[in-house]
Formats: sequence, C-alpha cells, structure tokens
Amino acid sequence: MRCDPAGTTDEDPIVCTTSIRVTVAGEIPVPLPAELRYSATDPYAVCLSVGAPSALSVDWVFARSLLAQGLHGPAGSGDVVVYPRRRHHPDALRILLRTRTGKAVLEVASAPVVAFLHRTDALVPPGTEHHHIDLDSIVEQLTAGSE
Repeated sequence: MRCDPAGTTDEDPIVCTTSIRVTVAGEIPVPLPAELRYSATDPYAVCLSVGAPSALSVDWVFARSLLAQGLHGPAGSGDVVVYPRRRHHPDALRILLRTRTGKAVLEVASAPVVAFLHRTDALVPPGTEHHHIDLDSIVEQLTAGSE
C-alpha cells in the first residue's frame, strides 16, 4: 500500500494504492492494481479505481460509510455490497460490484482500507461531511444552463 503524505488540504485527495483480486463468474481470480481516493470536496464518497495505471481504469464511487461498515459486517445493497471475509482470509475485505451485465467480487487486504479510512476520518470526521459541501457552487452548477 502507498498513501500520499499526511499533510493534505481539503483540495488534495487522500490516495491509497494497493492490489486486489478480481473474480468474475467462472474465471480464475486476477490480481490487479487498485486505488482508493477521497477528497473533502466530495465528503460522503470514496472512489475505487481498478486497473493498471497504463490502461483505462474502472472507477466505482460509493459511500465512505459503506466501506467503513463493511469492515465489521455485510453493508450495502444493490450495485455495491461490502463485507469482511472471515473464513480463509480474516484480514480481507470483499466488495461485490453489480451491473446490468454481470457482477465481480473484489478482495482486498483490510489493513490498507483501515489506514485509508483513518486518514479520511482525520480530514473529515464522520458526521461533519455537511460542513464541507459548497452548496452555493452546487446550485450555481445546477442552474448554469437554465437561463
């Protein structure tokens, strides 16, 4: 795992690079590089990018709270479900991703995720996300083409 330096600002994302194992139905698991990103400018969300840096990555954006809850038990429904893997790899976390065309299971070591979440909590403590949202900017963007 590689994390950016601890001295980030609200505009600087927190980035943790790690590797995951991707399993698609009927296929052998494939190890791939992955990156978790978080920014106070989108305080409720984390981005998971999967794929080689030299190729196009696949990005999934979901709730930071979903990732945190999934460390302790099954969390989420629909497109993203996060749950700990207890049987053979108690130090692993699974992320189930679903689309209309199929699903994939991603397995990642828990330690990088825990370290990542600790850094996001230090930047934006859970429950204070609403203080980091620029509502004026959002309203401006939403109304920009309406005149």
